[in-house]
Amino acid sequence: MANAISALTAWVEPRVAKPKLTIAALALLGVVGVVLIIGIYGFFFGHEHLYAVTREIPWGILISNYASFAIISTGLVLIAAMSHAFGGNPLAPLANRAVYLSIITIFAAFLSIGVELESPHRMLLYNIISPNFTSNIWWMGTLYGLAVGCMLLEFFGILTGSWKMALYIGVLGALAEVGANSNLGAVFATLAARPFWYGAQLPVFFLCSAVMSGAACIILFTHLAYKIRNEKMDEKNFIAVRTAGKILALTLFLIAIAITWRLIVLMTDGELAKLAAINLLKGPLSTNFWVFEIIIGIVMPLVILVGTQLNNLMAMSAASLMALVGGFFQRFDLVVNGQTTPVFYGWDNLPSFMHYMPSPAELLVVAGSISLTVAGFLLGERFFGKVFSVSEH
Repeated sequence: MANAISALTAWVEPRVAKPKLTIAALALLGVVGVVLIIGIYGFFFGHEHLYAVTREIPWGILISNYASFAIISTGLVLIAAMSHAFGGNPLAPLANRAVYLSIITIFAAFLSIGVELESPHRMLLYNIISPNFTSNIWWMGTLYGLAVGCMLLEFFGILTGSWKMALYIGVLGALAEVGANSNLGAVFATLAARPFWYGAQLPVFFLCSAVMSGAACIILFTHLAYKIRNEKMDEKNFIAVRTAGKILALTLFLIAIAITWRLIVLMTDGELAKLAAINLLKGPLSTNFWVFEIIIGIVMPLVILVGTQLNNLMAMSAASLMALVGGFFQRFDLVVNGQTTPVFYGWDNLPSFMHYMPSPAELLVVAGSISLTVAGFLLGERFFGKVFSVSEH
């Protein structure tokens, strides 16, 4: 035990122990505390007082927020697994930070889904005593739980120098995350009553989005790690970030193709599917789609990455932030459009689209997930900062 404690304290980074960063981390954790209070209030007094969801639209921004952070976590785990399992590749310097950030982002996802569920304790209880092996949601929750345990053990192995154990458990965690992410996509893809969701594309699309989001996240936070230290990035880490930038550019291009073909298929399908596509192209969600998903989330990052030829760190970081914003709106539009496009289309005196606008409490929960991620990053750089520069293992 004493050796383990000594190994853990050896990774503390004194250069990040700055009062401003400490205050910022505590303030962000204060936002997380407010979100927990909201969750407790909703548990005792009902979510209908807090959230804008209805019987017609039971899934709102908290579901899309959960999906966004869970997908980011999967992407980070995959990048770490590729770096650790295939040693000597350019991504290796990013691997340890990717493992840590994957833990933080999955807890940010759990924060969102935890306060969204009316009875989260029942999920934990009945997941164990009453498993449903035919349920995508059951598999998703179970595999994410397994993945969290694996990631925690992997990071502990990294901190204590148990490299082989960390490698094997990390690969197992990556497989669990891939399975969980696929089942997350299948939660939507197997609902035949919702043409916008139904189909085999979504699980694969979620995995591609995960790799894109993971690459963007590790680029952004690696850059921030050097900024808070007031250091210039060394060549080894810059090559690693450039490699992640290539992955980001490739996956953004693939996502653009996938979105194009998905819209083409929807426009040539039945009336409900066509209506869902119209909702994105020129309906209530068109601003989200064209401005945030396409221009900010895909076009601008690709222009920046290709235009700078991945030689400018600030440009890569800006493109990564844009891609993450676009990815969030992809998940929001996916969740909301599947419900605001009504199944009763064609009936008399009924709206063409249902309406949903997130409540202040829901937006605060989203802010809480972001705050937890940034606070976790700052605290990780403070207490484990030196381990993030280790790559030879």
